[in-house]
Formats: sequence, C-alpha cells, structure tokens
Amino acid sequence: MRQEEPEKKARIWQVVNQIPEGKVASYGQVARLADLPGYARYVGHVMKNLPPKSRIPWFRVLRSGGRIAFPKQSEAWKRQKALLEQEAVKVSDGRVSMGRHQWQP
Repeated sequence: MRQEEPEKKARIWQVVNQIPEGKVASYGQVARLADLPGYARYVGHVMKNLPPKSRIPWFRVLRSGGRIAFPKQSEAWKRQKALLEQEAVKVSDGRVSMGRHQWQP
C-alpha cells in the first residue's frame, strides 16, 4: 500500500460518515467532497474493502444516477436495498431518486 492511501481512505470514510440518514451520495460526489476528484472508482474500492465490523454507512453510496452497484437481486444488492428502505429511501428497480434523496452538504 502506498503511503498516501491511508490518508485518502480516511478522507473518504470521513465524508461517508457525514451522509445523514435518509440521504445518499454518488461515488463521484464522495470523491469530490474528499478532495479526490476523478477517484469515483477508488471510492467504490474503499467501500468494498471496509474493515470488518465497520460502522461506516457504505450503503448510502451509490453509482451515478442513483443505481445500486451490486448485481441485481444478489444478496449484497438486496441488503443495500433493505438498509436504504429502513431509512425511508425509496428504491425502485435498484435505483434511488437523486433529486429527492441526494445529500447536499
């Protein structure tokens, strides 16, 4: 692991931890807010590889257009959908209305 990676991960985690209940952000939005423009895929990688038992609300981060990134109907897809719906985020066909639910810090 390169030396700057822990700092980048910490900035991403900090942003994701700020997303309030009932709101979502895209990978690209998280990257920009972490001062890492162009690092949307890296944000996805960081979310996929969170430490075990992490309390970071990974499920609030979606692909562009509000889509769940996991394969449709996979266990991970169902879990993310359920966690979002527990926070009153409407998920329709694997997509969230960013106009309604996108976090605007």
